[in-house]
Amino acid sequence: MHGTRIPQRKRLRLLIGDITRVAADAIVNAANSRLAGGGGVDGAIHRAGGPGIMRELDEIRARQGGCPTGSAVATSAGNLPAQFVFHAVGPVYRGGRAREAELLASCYRTCLEMAEERGLKKISFPSISTGAYRYPVDEAAEVALRAVAAHLTRENTRVEEVLFVLFDKATYDSYARVLKQLEY
Repeated sequence: MHGTRIPQRKRLRLLIGDITRVAADAIVNAANSRLAGGGGVDGAIHRAGGPGIMRELDEIRARQGGCPTGSAVATSAGNLPAQFVFHAVGPVYRGGRAREAELLASCYRTCLEMAEERGLKKISFPSISTGAYRYPVDEAAEVALRAVAAHLTRENTRVEEVLFVLFDKATYDSYARVLKQLEY
């Protein structure tokens, strides 16, 4: 993957900000497996998006009981500047020996596939699992950026732009450092 170039018409961008204020076709939420709301990005998305998002998650929970780690479910976006919220369940970091990288990459791939299925062009991600789930940011950034870049270099992808909306400068700096090392 090292040195792979993302086609000119595709964009992978990093920015510092509040993911609930950045317009995209889909906003990814760092959810828990119970889909029950929480703190951090999850809490911010529910506060900004309104109660309709939780009502939809209640229906999903009633049907399937939650969402497995490494996967995601979709709801409408309520009051957010998007059409959809993809609620992705990242792994809790346990030292890197419990398939964490594989499960984290699966979160990103699953959300990108969900975007493809819906014909979406722009998706925004937070740094999944690096808050309460304690995934080291540098390691998470490498997993995330590799998964997204691999998707953007595919022949028939409709996704044109992926934004990583990162909450603070330290997280942004980690992602920027990893992105530069990967030469995308």
